[in-house]
Amino acid sequence: MAFELPPLPYPKDALAPHMSAQTLEFHHGKHHNTYVTNLNNLTKDTPLATQPLEDVIHEAWKSGNTGVFNNAAQVWNHTFFWHCMKQGGGGEPTGKVAEKIDSDLGGYAAFKEKFTDAAKTQFGSGWAWLVAKDGKLDIMKTPNAENPMVHGATALLTVDVWEHAYYLDYQNRRPDFVAAFLDHLVNWDHVNEQLEKAGA
Repeated sequence: MAFELPPLPYPKDALAPHMSAQTLEFHHGKHHNTYVTNLNNLTKDTPLATQPLEDVIHEAWKSGNTGVFNNAAQVWNHTFFWHCMKQGGGGEPTGKVAEKIDSDLGGYAAFKEKFTDAAKTQFGSGWAWLVAKDGKLDIMKTPNAENPMVHGATALLTVDVWEHAYYLDYQNRRPDFVAAFLDHLVNWDHVNEQLEKAGA
């Protein structure tokens, strides 16, 4: 079965004005879709074509198959990223993730500072993540398509800091985009669901 572009979990205009319908049109409809197309082309007539996406990512990472890894990981990363946002999101979390942020990261203000710093200082293209590893929360950043699963961590939240994620709305102002993401877009319900799955 070919890999498919999953639909957005909300209408394209749902995140405006913090992320415009035009950005989602290009980011989901063009960039994300291109990764899906490339992945299908690269895995056609190979055993990878029928494997779950996460297995393809791990296998390509271990074998050094950069083309397959980059496209498979970007399909996964983007699908995860869309679910990290919702209309009317952002602000301080509630539930277990709030307790874990307090105990593991020193509170929401400290989390926000560390997460923002990771997003701002990721040189070039990449991602900033809130992850669970060894039962504790941590912040990490990864270049290009890399994601926490290849480093033994479980992704809970991510922000895409490739320029195509924000350039139409924020031009070169990555810090403004990251601030808008944290203050207005984060889907903490999704983060709590990932935390529960991780058993952290």
